[in-house]
Amino acid sequence: MNKKRVLIVTHEMKPYNIATEIATIANQLPVKVQQQGMEVRVLMPRFGTINERRHRLHEVVRLSGMNIIIDDDDNPLIIKVASLPGARLQVYYLDNEDYFKRKHVFEDETGKFYDDNHERMVFFCKGVMETVKKFGWPPDIIHCFGWMSSLIPLYLRTAYKKEPVFGNAKMIYSIAENTFGGTLDKMFQRKALINKDAVKESEFAPYKKGNNSALLIGAATYSDAIILDSKKADTSVKNAIKKMQKKKMLEHNSETYLTSYLEFYQSLMKK
Repeated sequence: MNKKRVLIVTHEMKPYNIATEIATIANQLPVKVQQQGMEVRVLMPRFGTINERRHRLHEVVRLSGMNIIIDDDDNPLIIKVASLPGARLQVYYLDNEDYFKRKHVFEDETGKFYDDNHERMVFFCKGVMETVKKFGWPPDIIHCFGWMSSLIPLYLRTAYKKEPVFGNAKMIYSIAENTFGGTLDKMFQRKALINKDAVKESEFAPYKKGNNSALLIGAATYSDAIILDSKKADTSVKNAIKKMQKKKMLEHNSETYLTSYLEFYQSLMKK
C-alpha cells in the first residue's frame, strides 16, 4: 500500500520564523504525521531573517532554475532545503533575492507593511504549486497555514485543477487571528489572477478587498475543509465560515490538536 502524503505550507515555523502559535504547530505537526507512517513535506519562504549557515540550508539544484511569472515579469525561484532540528524531516524553502532577501519579514524597520507583500504572496503561492509539480509528488492532503498561503486553495481549484499531481489532493486551510491591518496594494488582483484564462475575476471575488479577513475567507471558500481557532479568529471571518455549511470543519484545541488533526486528515482521505 502506498503511503499517504501530506504537504504542509506555512510562512512561519519554529525555529525559523516565529510570530504566532502557528510556528509551534507547523514544527510539531509534520513530525507527528511522519511518525504515523505518512510521507510529509513542508514548504515555506526563505525569509532573510533565516540564518542559512546556522540552519544548514543548501540549494536543491535539481529543483531550482524555474521562473515564476507575475504580470509578465520572470522571477527566479530558488529551492533550498534543511533538516528540521531534532527530527529526520526536511523543510524546503522558496527563495528569491528581490522578494525575500530582507532583514525583516513583512514590515520594514519602522513597522511599515511592505508595499510589495501582495507580489511576495503571489510568488510564494505560485512557487509552491510549481515546486510540487517539479517534485512529481502527488499529495493526498495540502494543509495551509497563514495569510501568505491563502491563494493556494484558489489556484488548486482554478489554474492548476487539471494538473495530475493535484488530482487527489484534499485542501485544508487553518484559520487563526488576523496578523496585519490595512489592505494589500491595489494591484493585488491583477498580480494574483495569473492570466485571464487561469483565474477569472469572478473566482477571485472573495479575496478582492485585499485585507487579512478577505484572504482567509477566500482561502476557506476554495478549501475542502477548515480548521478554525474560534477564540482568535476575526468575527467577520467566523460569520462567513458559518455560511459555508458544506465545509467540513474542525475546532482547533491547543492541547489536543496533534491527535485531532491526524484524525481529521484520515477522515478526509477516506472520501
